[in-house]
Amino acid sequence: MRFTDVIGHTELKEHLIDEINRDKVSHAQLFLGKAGHGTLPLAVAFVQYLFCENKQATDSCGECPSCRKVTKLQHPDFHFSFPTVQAMSRISNGALAEWREQLIEEPYFNLNTWIKKIDSKERKPIISKDESQEIIKKLTLRSFEGGFKVMLIWMAEEMNTTCANKLLKIIEEPPADTLFLLVSESHEMMLQTILSRTQKVHVPRVGMDDLSAFLRSSKGQGSNGADSISARSDGDVIEALELLGNHIEHDENRDLFIQLMRVCYKKNVLEMIDLAESIAGHSREYQKVFLKYSLHMFRQSMLRNYMGDTLTNVSDEEGQFLVKFSQFISGNNILDFMKTFDDAHYHLERNANPKILFTQLCFQVMRYIHHA
Repeated sequence: MRFTDVIGHTELKEHLIDEINRDKVSHAQLFLGKAGHGTLPLAVAFVQYLFCENKQATDSCGECPSCRKVTKLQHPDFHFSFPTVQAMSRISNGALAEWREQLIEEPYFNLNTWIKKIDSKERKPIISKDESQEIIKKLTLRSFEGGFKVMLIWMAEEMNTTCANKLLKIIEEPPADTLFLLVSESHEMMLQTILSRTQKVHVPRVGMDDLSAFLRSSKGQGSNGADSISARSDGDVIEALELLGNHIEHDENRDLFIQLMRVCYKKNVLEMIDLAESIAGHSREYQKVFLKYSLHMFRQSMLRNYMGDTLTNVSDEEGQFLVKFSQFISGNNILDFMKTFDDAHYHLERNANPKILFTQLCFQVMRYIHHA
């Protein structure tokens, strides 16, 4: 994977390239950010540039033997560690074929996607103490091609405590020319002793213009559709691809959102319960897309309140609704709205009862909307 295959992040790419060219590569780096921001693709592109035998000013050549090996994820000095379902395989090597397939087919994926790929029962995967022993064994061997050895640990926050503790020494004092790249969405879940031994690489959300350009050039979207999806996904490529692949009409989301807000504003409990049951009767994907759309509308309401219409990214019909609705969104309740809908999305992904979830959500909206 080349840097050009990573969406956006021009300045960050330049920083990573400069780090290699100046021979200032830290032996342990932590790529921090949501999976949809491109942490994993950036880390892989970084390794390809590191191994490239014919480095260009802004990217790896993509053609030398080392680049071809990294592209196929078969470079002998590039190792991967990732969460596995322990009942199926206690170490990453047991799922390496699935890992390569996923990363080559679609490098923007999260833990939920990975779980569904490797286990039909969708059991929680971890990085265990057995994996730590495997990592140490691989890195104590000499480099096959005489250069760097790289260990990329994806979703490093999924290391259990025993695993993390076993890796402390080798991360702090690695063998010569050994590089650790940890990729994480949630550094709060990692041991402080691990964090203190790494150099942080913060990966922000993808710029709206970059994401929109990607949707137009690679996914065949028109300008309006690409801009709308880009705004609603909030710089998250995974969410953008989910929106793109979903067949729910944009107008249907809008109408349902307007209906929900009006029913809750009127405090009509029977209508609220009926609406919650109606939403619960749809597919889980329908519900998740609607929740994400709602988050988009709350953000646009705040933008309108503080910045006017110039920075909002909504259709004419949505804009007309926001003229009045945005008056009910303020600093007093926006965080409550965002947390409620974000939590609802989180629990839906973990198979929460949708009828109970949306009923509770309606009552929470009723309370917040009257506290602007």
